[in-house]
Amino acid sequence: MKNIVVKDNALINASYNLDLAEQRLILLAIVEARESGKGINANDPLVVHAESYANQFNVHKNTAYTTLKHACNALFLRQFSYQQEDSDNVEYVKSRWVSEIRYIENEAVVKLIFAPAIVPLITRLEKHFTKYELQQISNLSSAYAIRLYELLAAWRSTGKTPIIELNKFRQKLGVNKTDYAIISDLKKRVLDISIKQLNEHTDITVQYDQHKKGRSIYGFSFSFKQKKTSEPFVDSKSPNLIDIFEKMTDKQRHLFANKLSELHEMGQYSEGTESFQQFAIRIAEMLKDFKKFQELFPYLQKVGFQAA
Repeated sequence: MKNIVVKDNALINASYNLDLAEQRLILLAIVEARESGKGINANDPLVVHAESYANQFNVHKNTAYTTLKHACNALFLRQFSYQQEDSDNVEYVKSRWVSEIRYIENEAVVKLIFAPAIVPLITRLEKHFTKYELQQISNLSSAYAIRLYELLAAWRSTGKTPIIELNKFRQKLGVNKTDYAIISDLKKRVLDISIKQLNEHTDITVQYDQHKKGRSIYGFSFSFKQKKTSEPFVDSKSPNLIDIFEKMTDKQRHLFANKLSELHEMGQYSEGTESFQQFAIRIAEMLKDFKKFQELFPYLQKVGFQAA
């Protein structure tokens, strides 16, 4: 199974500033929790191996451990903020990322425990979330590029974002107020580099528009498209699709809808604000429509569906 990172949109939209190694460390910890089945809580440490970091991001193992160790120390001091709304009020929350870090020299591993406030944001999959494959950001060398990819992934269903006001854009990407104060520097050093990396190394192609009031730029908006991937092979000797469609049982529909919900290529059908379970239920409904079944059949084959 591919490594999938899941974050609550409150976290995706949080204002924080992490460097490249710190972001990679957090993403690996999230994947570790998911793949190991341990889950994330505020008491038990998650283990990140230098070997995993080296393999995922194509660096030497010795370099990987040193990088992880430094990232742990820096992350311990970091904070993030977000807004939490209820029916009457908006709470402004500030928290640390981790409450505890450890590292073991002999085993080349680091351990971290996420702070209580961040745990539900990562684990609460029934609420708003954004998901993407860890592989998509493995070749990004800019922390700003990773943040931009996460922000765009939250709008995957529409392929475009609203206008993001300049100061909010800086906050979301973690650009300090004193950094790149001149807009041309911000575009050259942050925006253009990030978009170049996304277009070269991820599954989307991106462009942006700048919006002005008078002569001053007050915000940016983004539009992006999913890159075309090679479609799974469909055997031309397969039985007639209408026969397969009619023979598919409700049990099969729900079984394979669950598998499809985690398939990366299905991202184009996701509404972005639904859980895996909600997405799977909607896919199962889609499979009741022959045209949609026909459209999704190559992906059904990819996750192991075989016509009787």
